Amino acid sequence: MLKEQTRGYIELPRGGYLVETSEGFFQIGSPPETIKDTMAEKKTPLVFILPNKFFHVEKGISTAELEFPIYFNFFLRQKKTTIICTAEQKDQLITVLKESLMGPEEINLESEYLDGAESFGFPDMKAEMAYFRGYKGLDDVVDFQVFDKDNMVNLGKVLIRKLPSGDFRITDGTKETEIPGEVGFNIKYEIGHRLKEPFQAPLLGITCLGPSHGFDPEDNTSGFIIWLNHQGIMVDPPVNSTEWLRMSNVNPKLINHVILTHCHADHDAGTFQKIMEETKITIHATATVMESFIRKYSALTKIPRKELLELFNFQQIIIGRPAMINGGEFNFHYALHSIPSVGFEFFFQDQSFVYTSDHLNEPEVHDKMYEKGVLPESRWKFLKEFPWDRRIIYHEAGIPPLHTRVSYLASLPPEIQEKITVYHIARTDMPPDTKLKLARFGIENTVYPEITPPKHMEAYNLLDILSQIDIFSGFPIEKAKEFLLIVREEKYKRGDQIIKKGTPGDKFYIIASGNVKFEGLLGDSDIAPIKRYGQYEYFGEASLVLDLPRAADVFAETDVVALTIEKNKFLQFIRNTDLRQNLIRLNSIRDSNSWKTLLDSRHFKGLTSHQVTQLEMIMRLSKVNKGSVLITEKAFYHEAYIIRHGKVSVYQHGKKLAELTDGDFVGEIYSISKKLVSNYTFQAESETELFSISQNELIQYIKRNPGVYMRMNTVY
Repeated sequence: MLKEQTRGYIELPRGGYLVETSEGFFQIGSPPETIKDTMAEKKTPLVFILPNKFFHVEKGISTAELEFPIYFNFFLRQKKTTIICTAEQKDQLITVLKESLMGPEEINLESEYLDGAESFGFPDMKAEMAYFRGYKGLDDVVDFQVFDKDNMVNLGKVLIRKLPSGDFRITDGTKETEIPGEVGFNIKYEIGHRLKEPFQAPLLGITCLGPSHGFDPEDNTSGFIIWLNHQGIMVDPPVNSTEWLRMSNVNPKLINHVILTHCHADHDAGTFQKIMEETKITIHATATVMESFIRKYSALTKIPRKELLELFNFQQIIIGRPAMINGGEFNFHYALHSIPSVGFEFFFQDQSFVYTSDHLNEPEVHDKMYEKGVLPESRWKFLKEFPWDRRIIYHEAGIPPLHTRVSYLASLPPEIQEKITVYHIARTDMPPDTKLKLARFGIENTVYPEITPPKHMEAYNLLDILSQIDIFSGFPIEKAKEFLLIVREEKYKRGDQIIKKGTPGDKFYIIASGNVKFEGLLGDSDIAPIKRYGQYEYFGEASLVLDLPRAADVFAETDVVALTIEKNKFLQFIRNTDLRQNLIRLNSIRDSNSWKTLLDSRHFKGLTSHQVTQLEMIMRLSKVNKGSVLITEKAFYHEAYIIRHGKVSVYQHGKKLAELTDGDFVGEIYSISKKLVSNYTFQAESETELFSISQNELIQYIKRNPGVYMRMNTVY
């Protein structure tokens, strides 16, 4: 139930505000899925006012997600959506809406097929898009109303004024309502059951992130994770999937790939969030889909195209050429949809899997499209030869003509129905008395198909863990062979003490599964918070390289499987590398209580323990006197800083703009990463202790952690 505030507007559960006027409901801001909030109360608006800031880069969420309201108003209400905004916002949003509602303006798929236009199944994509579109252009579905020079818009009897503060005043007769100009967002996600122990990625599994569509108020929007060789591949993650996975006790490091099938908001919203989460991920998409994604999010975020592409690794899909992802062989194809959309199948050991993506899979419709010349003969034959023989079939369903009718799937032979898991459909629309299965949301409902393990699985798993440990990055194959000979597996029950403070160091530990916690660091629990490590993190190295007693008690916070290496073997393993000196430096930084500084910092408090460790590895402690200039305006600089203790002021043209204190980042991440001159002068206002970071090391760090780059991108 939506609750109206005493100030005259309704605050929506997912974010944004709703005002009732004589011209109908007006919505200020539109975070993802807020249409589900308004649909549930039958208060879906035709008028949207864009907030001042409509993309929260640090969280990867748009507060102007208007695709679904526009679809709803046009297809179900046969009405246009009115958007009230500035001229600049109009230009941004036109780019976004063109990609999702109209599809790319220019399409040339020849380079995306192994054999070019002669490839079997090669589509006439423009003809297919035109066939499904129920409108000629944006003007048929959207009416933009731009604020005039006095920052006003009249809509019927209602006057909307943008105030100097950025807030909005809506005047409707004698009624005046003031509404905030900034819109937040609330993560509203069905959690399911949080696992008691950290999730263990299987050899093969499928986790449903959401079974339904963007108009269903009762369920999460469709998307899923394929687990292959104990690593995850997200497929079109819905919004807030990353938050849900953390809350469900799933380590983000388990997921290193995303397959982006197309650029509708219910399929790409969670992808940007995953990019921002932790380490650099790989996105698999065709060049057409990726270019659409980049144009859309560059317009939303104002981040230049080149800079966006640097935030992730792009692996281009070539149709007809198998792609190996986490040990599985993937084959991709273009589905039949209103914009370019990719489906795929994969083979792994004795299992086979096919996913349709958004796709109209009905032979009778294919025949009609072929007769009208929309489908070339090769494309028509390809669509009719759907691989129903695959052992696992994940098939979308929905409202025609854009989607496959679930009644068609229910008409298939029972032996085929038994293999089908249906996605993209509301629970209430599933037909009774069929053998079809509706996807079930939740980590606890992960499906584990039978699979024959590959040969050498144990060695593969050990080498996979080694590859996840950043300090061993770049080690040669000879070191990998040595690792297999010296590593041992140890298991601990929840609550077991793994290391006792003050005892001699005898082993190096890598967490293969589970979580551990450290107690008694620095001997003062009020100063040093409890530190927690999870899967693919390491500990115990300091006492080995420094030949000192253990500095903390370490307990198994859950059941733990650890890979251990005895002291002498570990020191031999890192011989002739820089790792020993790096670990000594890391320990000296940790003695300064760097962990607490970073956890309490407004710029770094959201970092994972893995990201904190990576950052500590490149920090050096220093001290400067009052009045010391750290960075000079209009000059190049080669170090940035984090304040451990003290005060630093920010000046431009001699005017003081801001004062920084403990935990704050000193510098401009954009200018130092692009090797540009500083726009500001940074000067110590007291004797100040700093963690300094060299330019080159900082650049490498933010390349591995794009989300941290966004947090540090402060404008003074």
